[in-house]
Amino acid sequence: MDYKSSLIQDGNPMENLEKQLICPICLEMFTKPVVILPCQHNLCRKCANDIFQAANPFWTNRVGSVSMSGGRFRCPSCRHEVIMDRHGVYGLQRNLLVENIIDIYKQECSSRPLQKGSHPMCKEHEDEKINIYCLTCEMPTCSMCKVFGAHKACEVAPLQSVFQGQKTELSNCISMLVAGNDRVQTIITQLEDSCRVTKENSHQVKEELSQKFDVLYAILDEKKSELLQRITREQEEKLSFIEALIQQYREQLDKSTKLVETAIQSLDETGGAIFLLSAKQLIKSIVEASKGCQLGKTEQGFENMDYFTLDLDHIADALRAIDFGTDEEEEEFIEEEEDQEGEESTERKEEGHQ
Repeated sequence: MDYKSSLIQDGNPMENLEKQLICPICLEMFTKPVVILPCQHNLCRKCANDIFQAANPFWTNRVGSVSMSGGRFRCPSCRHEVIMDRHGVYGLQRNLLVENIIDIYKQECSSRPLQKGSHPMCKEHEDEKINIYCLTCEMPTCSMCKVFGAHKACEVAPLQSVFQGQKTELSNCISMLVAGNDRVQTIITQLEDSCRVTKENSHQVKEELSQKFDVLYAILDEKKSELLQRITREQEEKLSFIEALIQQYREQLDKSTKLVETAIQSLDETGGAIFLLSAKQLIKSIVEASKGCQLGKTEQGFENMDYFTLDLDHIADALRAIDFGTDEEEEEFIEEEEDQEGEESTERKEEGHQ
């Protein structure tokens, strides 16, 4: 605390010095012992202990026993957080310089005569100092006002007793407010931590959910490819069988066409002997060719592919019903889906054999 520069700037050094020696908690001149905080601000040790106890209600330091944990509070001047060890405010260093300045100031004030203008005077009685407090009207006044003036019928009390009482009440209110601010700051810190943890947890579960859905997408793509390959294999087998039949019938048709041409040429033969030499064999070949027309055929509905149709309504319903639940519920759902897939696979195999 730079008292010298502050005193030089003011025309009344003693008045400015008094302002520098006021405790920010009790609003009175520092009461020894005076402690200095790490932020270089000063407090009466009693005031520091009051706000420390208010900010740490569960901290105790009974006579004959020492608390094993410290506490913390905020400087009422700059809001700097002061962290205490197990000794509490008694572990703070005393500011002997400020205590010596207080002693010098009090000696200087006691040696000075009281100036007339240093004490407020009554407006009604200009020569009377304000020295009592009207409890009825709640305002300071002078003795003449009580005896002869407006406060004659009022209840009064010594000014100093009311002064000390209200200062004590204001000091307590300040301590309560400071402690309340510390608690609010603690709550804000906790809420900020809660926000951070909430964001981290949300990001984590989003990643896990995306991974699970990616697995489902992969399973669906794999199953889709498998079923499409089965349909393609079935298509190729049927087409190969049909194309083979077409080739057989074309070959048979070519043979029949040639026999028809040969038979027509025989019918144009005029000589009976020549006709009879080839007619019997030709008739036999035509009869055999007619029997050969009984080649393989496709069964009715051979081209039908309806047995590859899937009923996915129950799976679609199950997908729509996906929701957040416990791990046990998810395992039961997966087991049910696997059982259904096994039954469907068995049914398709049986249909394929039929």
